[in-house]
Amino acid sequence: MPKAPATTALSEELVPGRKAPAFKLATDGGGQISSAALKGQPFVLYFYPKDDTSGCTREALGFSEAKRKFDAAGVAVIGVSKDSVASHDKFKAKHKLRITLASDPEIKTAEAYGVWVEKSLYGRIYMGMERATFLVDASGKIAQIWRKVKVAGHVEAVLTAAKAL
Repeated sequence: MPKAPATTALSEELVPGRKAPAFKLATDGGGQISSAALKGQPFVLYFYPKDDTSGCTREALGFSEAKRKFDAAGVAVIGVSKDSVASHDKFKAKHKLRITLASDPEIKTAEAYGVWVEKSLYGRIYMGMERATFLVDASGKIAQIWRKVKVAGHVEAVLTAAKAL
């Protein structure tokens, strides 16, 4: 009898077709967002390292500029980092962002999605948020995953996949 494959990390289990992990997070403007509230609606959950840094700002601006197109496709866009709601409010106001920013200070959602990872910079090893995006369909299943995202062209790729749902 063949042995079942060993599962070593939750992130390995997150593949297209699997149910997306549940989440409930505080958002900018004093709101809240949850997978339960999004039930029956496709959504993009994109994880980014830090508010108001160059790559994260470019990515947030890209999603904001494409918000009408995502809305037309019926797909919500939520950016997630471990920054506080207050930080999100400042970031959103400074750059006139039109997307929802969710705060995951305890990194529970990041861990559930397998994006709280070991990183290194100039030889220093630390834990941080991987830039990754998850497209979740209306049934709550992961439709597509982008890991180690490069900002250039990313929003367009996600939008194309979102329109195809």
